[in-house]
Amino acid sequence: MAATCVVHPMDVIKNRMQMQKGKVSIWSLIGTIYSKEGVAKFYSGLTAGLVRQATYTTVRLGIYNQMQDFWRQRRVSSPSFGVLALMAGTAGATGAFVGTPADVALVRMTTDGRLPIEQRRNYRNVFDAFEKIIKTEGVFALWRGSTATMARAVVVNVSQLATYSQVKYLIATRLNVPETIALHFYASMVSGFLTTFNSMPFDITKTRIQNMKSTSKTPGTIAVMMSIAKTEGIGSLWKGFWPTYCRIGPHTVLTLVINEQLMHFLRELYER
Repeated sequence: MAATCVVHPMDVIKNRMQMQKGKVSIWSLIGTIYSKEGVAKFYSGLTAGLVRQATYTTVRLGIYNQMQDFWRQRRVSSPSFGVLALMAGTAGATGAFVGTPADVALVRMTTDGRLPIEQRRNYRNVFDAFEKIIKTEGVFALWRGSTATMARAVVVNVSQLATYSQVKYLIATRLNVPETIALHFYASMVSGFLTTFNSMPFDITKTRIQNMKSTSKTPGTIAVMMSIAKTEGIGSLWKGFWPTYCRIGPHTVLTLVINEQLMHFLRELYER
């Protein structure tokens, strides 16, 4: 949640870019939002972003940390990358399912400003969004795009958490870097880049699905992804790469460094 407060404007820009059918410059988009909607719009949907982290990230990091602790208590050796990937994927999919309602609200609130005034949803906050979605579209609409969200979460968490753990281990053992914030920073920067590149096709797909108006049947993840590639070009699956990296990179660094510090603090507290 602390990381989200810092990088939320890039989430707004990323979601706006992913909803554009044609090419759009990040700088022109920033200028448009600032001139037409005001600087406060860069923080539209912040309540949804915070609730998403409070649910999705709490679950995924909690499960991942517990799985690692469980492994260490019963094994002498460190887990292999395959084991770390299985842990991260399981944690990510579970967390994504729990966090999908907030994710739906986040996508809609951050992209609302691009719609004509008469078509805007005008959610006041994340809880108002939940209430209106349930009232007009039904409770299951809160989990619209959950398959794409969970698929993205598996990719994100394997790329982010498993890669982070493996890179941190390699840097520490091969380069003799001590267990400090510097080590956490190096590992999380590598993790953030891989996470951005691997997750973007799933990210743009879930954004498009979650922003759809109420329909009788939600299209499948692969169908939407193939449609984007066919009609807009395969490069469109990585549309908004740099604002996404500018969000995920610092978010990964802040989240994992803060997580490491909290875990260290809690372990010391427990040992006392």
